[in-house]
This record gives sequence, structure tokens and C-alpha cells, in this order.
Amino acid sequence: MILEFAFRWAHVLFGIVWIGMLYYFNFVQTEYFKEAEASAKADAIKKLAPRALWWFRWGAMFTFLTGLVLLHLIGATTNFMGMPLITMGALAGTIMFLNVWLIIWPNQQVVLGLKQGDGPSSAAKAGLASRTNTLLSAPMLFGMLGSKHLYIEDVSNTGLYACLAIIILLEANALFGKLGPITTIKGVIHCSLGLTVVMWALLAYL
Repeated sequence: MILEFAFRWAHVLFGIVWIGMLYYFNFVQTEYFKEAEASAKADAIKKLAPRALWWFRWGAMFTFLTGLVLLHLIGATTNFMGMPLITMGALAGTIMFLNVWLIIWPNQQVVLGLKQGDGPSSAAKAGLASRTNTLLSAPMLFGMLGSKHLYIEDVSNTGLYACLAIIILLEANALFGKLGPITTIKGVIHCSLGLTVVMWALLAYL
């Protein structure tokens, strides 16, 4: 269907913007800020970060909105809960979107001096939510692509519910926990890939 393809194309395009900026913040900008001279860091916070955050949050918004349309189009022809991979990917993507708008952006506004607040505390909250989004990005993409291109025979509800529970627990950690093994770039990459394998195994064998 042409309409579904158009929204799928837009969903992927906006997703590239969003996740590309997510990786930029986690793998490039954060590490640069650790080493930058004070004057260079101050200039980047004033001029670069706000621009990058604009693309980041609106990329997330339009990825989410086009995703909702796709889910509606899919649901009109298919039993949505009968598609465990897209269900898992949609939950991860929704949580990541909410993290952007309800945690990362409000706290980054404090860090950038756009509103009043505790700078160090806000930076820590935004950093944990951003790292959590990075952690969830590979399983989310696995769910989205797998729904169309990967066949898993006889997926049980138990496997799906286990995956959804893991996502919810990771989000609880983003709200109330600590960075732990996702503190470093290597750590969050390894954990994200490992989490994808675990979820694949749960869906395929549980």
C-alpha cells in the first residue's frame, strides 16, 4: 500500500535523524566535553548543543508520530499483539521518545542555562536517560526490522512478556537507578548488543 510505504519511509528517515543525534551525543559530544578546554566547552554549550538538541528532540517527535500512524495501518489488517517483535520494538521506541521529551530535554534546558535548576543533578538525570536510550536502541531496531524480515516460529506470550518486563525495568533504572555498566561507551554498546541477543533468545525459545 502506497500510504503505508510513505509513512514507513518517513518513519525511517526521521529515525535516522533521531538515533544519529543520540549516538552523536553519547559517543562524540559527551566524550569531547570531558577533554575540551573551558572556553571551547562554553562556546559549544552556547552555540552547538542547542542546535543539536533541536534536531534530536524533533527527530524523536516525528519518528514517534509516523510510528503511531504505521501501527494504526498495521492494526487495521493484523492482530497487533500477535506481532511480538513489533510490540517489543514499539514499547522500547515509545519509552525512548518519552525519555527525550520528559527527562532529557527538560534537564538539558537546565544544563544549558535556559531555565533555573540544579545543573549537576540535571546533567546526571539527562545522562542516565540518554544512556538508557542508547542501551534500548539496538533491541528497538531489532524489533522494528524483525517484524518485517525475521520469522520466529511459535513465539509464546511468556517470551514477549519477559522482553516487555526487561524494558520496563530498564526504564525504572533510568528514573531511579544508576549508570552501572553503561557508564562507558564500550559498556553501553556491549550491553545493547547483548540485550538484543537476550531478547531474541527469549522470543525464540521461552
